[in-house]
This record gives sequence, structure tokens and C-alpha cells, in this order.
Amino acid sequence: MNLSQLAHLVALLETGSFTRAAESLHLSQPAFSRSIQLLEAELGAPLVDRIGKRNEATPLGRQVAARARRVLAEVHEIRREAELLAQGEAGAVALGLGAAPSALFSVPLMRHVMDAYPRLRVRLSRGPTDALLAGLRERALDALVVHVRTLDNDADLDVAAMPSLASGFVCRPDHPLLAGPAPSLPQVLAYPVMSTGLSPEIRRRVAAARPDGFELHMESEDIAGLLDIAARSDAVYLGVLASAAGPIAAGRLARLPPPPDFDIAAHFAFVTLRGRSESPATRIAREFCFEQMRRAAQGSAAEG
Repeated sequence: MNLSQLAHLVALLETGSFTRAAESLHLSQPAFSRSIQLLEAELGAPLVDRIGKRNEATPLGRQVAARARRVLAEVHEIRREAELLAQGEAGAVALGLGAAPSALFSVPLMRHVMDAYPRLRVRLSRGPTDALLAGLRERALDALVVHVRTLDNDADLDVAAMPSLASGFVCRPDHPLLAGPAPSLPQVLAYPVMSTGLSPEIRRRVAAARPDGFELHMESEDIAGLLDIAARSDAVYLGVLASAAGPIAAGRLARLPPPPDFDIAAHFAFVTLRGRSESPATRIAREFCFEQMRRAAQGSAAEG
């Protein structure tokens, strides 16, 4: 038994055809068939039932194929680790970012890499978590930084919690809500509210303050666009305060005092595929993202 025979069996069961499996592996059909026959002879039992033009796994074939997939995956990781060690800091990283992490990390990460690791290539992707998770599982992405509320907690993921970030309401400096004492939550919700999305818990708390019904006026992953609208209208933005730090410092926006009993935080995580070796490039991105998150959390705490 060898790795090639195991790979041949997996290919046969995935395609259901000796011809297609042989073609996918660039082998002649006689050579491919002989490989399967030798494996069956070594194990002393058939692995595939040949029913007309169909080829289906026997019970033993299913068990052997399941183990073969795990063995082949481990071999792939061994080769990957060797390649990663050879790459050092000259490799590439593909990072998926949720809306708030994208606003916080994208430009600083690219500047950091350009200054400190000029040989490192970076590809950043932004989008909904389900699309980013698909890219991670297809190995098109190396890691994600997303809100934990959007994760499905599947067993194939390694989820490393990051420092939480204060969230709240942001509006233009001359907004009517800033003219008097700290507004209550129902008073804030009387104005259009914009966000990248609300967790079930926050949606429940907001709904309790608006028994007549509440819906976000605008929902978008484009935080910069939402903040620009907030600076030009009576709408208020609800989200991670660190993502509005620049416009607040420039005087274009201001933080609303948190309504009573509505101090909230956003919880993010650095997500990788369980069992996949971490490349030096991914390690660099991970360490930078954690440091940026710690700084943002400390900044929010100091402002509060």
C-alpha cells in the first residue's frame, strides 16, 4: 500500500468513474485500474462494487477512503510546512475581514507590511462572514477577522478571541441629541439608525426600547459611507466606536453619551482552519491584528 494507491481510491470514489478518475490524475485507465486491483489484493477484499457503468464503494471501501483522506491531508500539511519554512517572510497571506475589522486594519496592515516586510504579499477580502468562511474552507483565504456573532461554531474552525471593543452611537457634532442632557435609548431610536448589522442580543434590547417596532434605517458593510451620512444628516451610527475615531478626532462626528444600561461591546475573533499549518505570513498578520485590536480597545477605554 502506498500514498498513490490511496489517492487513486479517493479519486475513484469522488468521480464514480475509472475513466474520469484516471484522466484527473493523468494516468492511463489500465494503469489506474491495476493500482486499485493491487490495493484490493493487499487488503484481501473488494473496495469498489462495479455495477454496470457505476462504481460504488463497498463498506470496507468507505472506511479505507475515509482514513485515506485523513492521511492525504496530513501529507499535504507536511509538504506545506516544508514550503512555509523555506518561504520565511517572503510568502503571501490572504486575509478575510468583516466590516469593522476592515475599517480598523486594512490600511494600517498594508502600511506595516510595506514598511517592515516588503517581500510579503497581502490580499485582503471583505464581505459577509458566510462568504469569507467559504473562502477559508476552500483554502482561498488563510484566516479571518470577524465578529463572533456571525460564526457558526463548526468543529473545523480554530477561533481565537480578540480584545472586545466598545460600541455605541455616533452622530454629527451639532445633532439635536447633543443639545441637552444625555438622551435615553428611546430618544436616540427616534432618529434613523444605521449599522453594519445587529447581534440578536442588541436587537432584542433595542426592540424592548421601541415596542412600536424597530428596524435599521440603513444597513451596510461600508462603514466609511455610513459615517459620512451620519456627518451630513440627523441619522446616527451604531457600531464599533474605534472605527469612527478619525472623524471624531477631526470634529466631523461626535460620540453620543451611552444611554442608561446600554454600554455595549463588540467581540471579534481571529479564525483559521483547524489542522492547517500557520505560515510565517499568517503569523505576521495575526500578531499585527491582535496588537491593533489591543490598541483600539485601550483607546476606547481611555475615552470612556
